[in-house]
Formats: sequence, structure tokens, C-alpha cells
Amino acid sequence: MPTYKFRNTETGEIYEKVMKISELDSYKQQNPTHETYIDYTPPIADAVRVGARKKDTGFKEVLQRIHEKTPGSQLNQTSSQI
Repeated sequence: MPTYKFRNTETGEIYEKVMKISELDSYKQQNPTHETYIDYTPPIADAVRVGARKKDTGFKEVLQRIHEKTPGSQLNQTSSQI
């Protein structure tokens, strides 16, 4: 069964309720001061750093060339973490 989030318009309280889809309409009619609440939190982590997306091999080659031509560069230490 799905979990629904509701917000009480009088108190501002946000709560969750587990119920069947068929029960949702009757619940809303019985509780007119409670509205469906949609909560969206955008992702904070960088997809490449958490491993969800890999770097392009061409990008790795560009970083390697920059490292080779730049004295004192630390790209070889950080490029594997990017």
C-alpha cells in the first residue's frame, strides 16, 4: 500500500498515512482541512563523485595532458576522485 503525506491546513502539521488508493478519496472527504502534501528535496551529491555516472575517457586524457605539461600540478592526485 502506498504512503501519502498530508498537511493539516489549520495547524501546519505534516504527517504520513498508509492506505489503499481506493481509500484516498473518502479520506480526503472526511478530512477537508487536510491536503495532500508533496515534498521534493533536490539531490545534493554530485553524480560523478558518488559513482552514479562515470567520467568520459576523453576527459581523463585531457586531465592527464594538463598534468604532464603543468609543473607542480596535483591533477594526478585529484583526477581519480572527480
